[in-house]
Formats: sequence, structure tokens, C-alpha cells
Amino acid sequence: MFSTKQHLIKRTGACGIGRFNYLQSLIEEFQTTELSSSKREILANLANFAYDPINYDYFLQLNIPDIFIDCLVDEKDKDPCLRLYALTGVCNSCLDKRMKSFYISNGCVKAVAQYLFWDDPQMIIQAITSLMYLINNESRQEITAVAIRQRMVELMSSLDRRVKNLATVFVEDYLPK
Repeated sequence: MFSTKQHLIKRTGACGIGRFNYLQSLIEEFQTTELSSSKREILANLANFAYDPINYDYFLQLNIPDIFIDCLVDEKDKDPCLRLYALTGVCNSCLDKRMKSFYISNGCVKAVAQYLFWDDPQMIIQAITSLMYLINNESRQEITAVAIRQRMVELMSSLDRRVKNLATVFVEDYLPK
């Protein structure tokens, strides 16, 4: 369910922590914790908050899209859960024009596209959906590059029906005939 600022204020109450401060505390904890399980939980929460447009201003102010991108490209931390939650965060937030522009101009298309080649269907689903949401005049050439086109055609034969259907939609709707 989408929220309004008034609804959030009412739910927070006089003594509660506001959404901005809550998100800020999540980021601080994410950046300081050494526990993988805590990092996963925090990033999953951030990805969940990414679905609601009321949070987009906060996300941009707090540089949360940077965190998602960093998790997608981090060579040191190869935790697949963190990568999936980062992909989910991108997918949930990239329909916003400002977020989309940020992601495109900061290398997110390349970062997302690499997950088309993973074996995990959920990763592939998030990657395809994110690329569909990220496509515009600025990103079209990169998103429809030969390697991605070829991979989408391969994915049309996937045994996972969800992957197969998304790849088919991508090929039919986004690739030149």
C-alpha cells in the first residue's frame, strides 16, 4: 500500500522516529555491522521500502541507490542474498524518473545485466524486470546490446516458466524486429 506523508506522520505518533530518520539509522547500521545476517536483513528492508514512492526523496537524500549499486558490483562480498536484495531494491524503485536517471547514469544497467547470466531464476527475473523498467531513449542501446539480446533469446527456452515468459515479453516488446 502506498503512503502519504500525512499518513506516515499519523502512524509515527508524537514520540516515534520519522521515516527519514529510520532509513538513516538502517543505513548507518548497514555500514557498520560486520554480521552478514544483519546486512541481509537491512538490505531486504531497504528493498522493501523502495516500492513506495513516498520514500524516493529520502532514498535520494540518503544515497540508498548507491548502496544498491555497490552491492551489485562488490567484488569482495559475493553474498547472493545481498545481491538479490540489491536487485530487488533497484527493480522496486527504478520506475521513478529521478531514480531511473540516477541508475542509468551510474552504471546500473551493466551491473544489473550481469545477473541475466546467473543460474538463479529469481536473480534472472529481477534482472529482466529491472532492465525493462530502466529502458528509455538514453539506455536503450545498452539494454538491447548484442550480448543481452542473445541471452534473452536463450532465456526464452528456460525451464522456469517465469523466466521464459519475461524473456519472451522482453524480446517481443523491447528488441528491434
